[in-house]
Amino acid sequence: MTNLQNTEKFLCNLIRYESTPGNEHEVMLFCEQEFKKLGLTVERVPMSDAIKNDPDYSTPVPDIKYDGRFNLRVVRKGTGRGKKLLFNAHTDVVPASEGQVNAFAPRVENGIVYGRGACDDKGQVAVLHALFQQLANVHVAGDVVAHIVNEEENGGNGSLAMVRTGEKADGCIVLEASEGKLFTSIRGAVWFRIVFHGKAGHSGQAGQTKSALLIARDAIALLEKYHADLLAASRGLPLFDPFPNPMPITFGKLNAGNWPAAAPSRAVLEGVLGLLPNKTKEQVMAGMQKALEPLGPVFELSFMYRHDSSVVDPQHELPQRILAAAQKAGRPLAVSAMTASCDAWFYNNQLGIPTVVFGAGTLKVAHSKDEQIPMQEIAHTAEILATLVQDYCQ
Repeated sequence: MTNLQNTEKFLCNLIRYESTPGNEHEVMLFCEQEFKKLGLTVERVPMSDAIKNDPDYSTPVPDIKYDGRFNLRVVRKGTGRGKKLLFNAHTDVVPASEGQVNAFAPRVENGIVYGRGACDDKGQVAVLHALFQQLANVHVAGDVVAHIVNEEENGGNGSLAMVRTGEKADGCIVLEASEGKLFTSIRGAVWFRIVFHGKAGHSGQAGQTKSALLIARDAIALLEKYHADLLAASRGLPLFDPFPNPMPITFGKLNAGNWPAAAPSRAVLEGVLGLLPNKTKEQVMAGMQKALEPLGPVFELSFMYRHDSSVVDPQHELPQRILAAAQKAGRPLAVSAMTASCDAWFYNNQLGIPTVVFGAGTLKVAHSKDEQIPMQEIAHTAEILATLVQDYCQ
């Protein structure tokens, strides 16, 4: 059985680490010791700066170093030759939100844990903690393995390093908050950076200047039109169709100029565009380049993060076993699509391991000043997964 008080303490301690991307080392050391205390085999999987040469490496945060850092591979050996089940959860978090006071000082109110990472994704690491407690005296034939990784939030470089080890498994569950749903289709995304070049000059020199900021404005309009056309062409995917905009475009940063009365010669726009399974990341990147061509040779488009969608047939054995386990545990799930991107595609598309997304809590509060997770949802999710392990890993 799960000692929920023990798991709550574990989660609160996790939240206390300000483990933004590149700063996870201390929290990984903590996880290493805590999972060893549960009698599990815990292996460090070293990372190195060589990962920057991988074609799927993501670069939204510059100058991050990897030498000396590591992911964790947590192993619960089975008793024989049953199916092997793999889990993935990440320890990195985004910075504190505007208005979020003491983001890394967890508080517990009425059984709900508040703090940065409570649901995304330290609450899911706590699900693993609760799950392995429930499995302590359970005998199953197959191995249960967990990848606890760095850097999901800036493109999945931790999971990228893990899949490059060639891990094999019969099924994989990426643990992300899923609102009582099982996500079998997960959209992809590309993060983009566009540098615009204009001609600087005084505000009194109309016709002699070309504001890079205004070029950026025109680019936003062109990309919004491209997004609208892409969304219209992406209808007819049953799990995504219930959502009005399952693949939004977001313009997150725009930097230009140093004086109100001067046209800037340079502007930099950064954002993210989602994509659905009917398009590959390469097709979308090429489409964005083409959409911007009316601007002329005044821009440079690059991509910091490139994920394809991940799809498993809902009738596949893995999701069907999860649904059956949830039913048996008295907590039925609905199959749906995830309208955010995550690391599932690494395992599903690159390793060929059928991969779904499931976890405690809701993404509606992730990355917000009110980030939270009810401890009972952690317990319920661990119960479903323990039921699954006993059925699937035989």
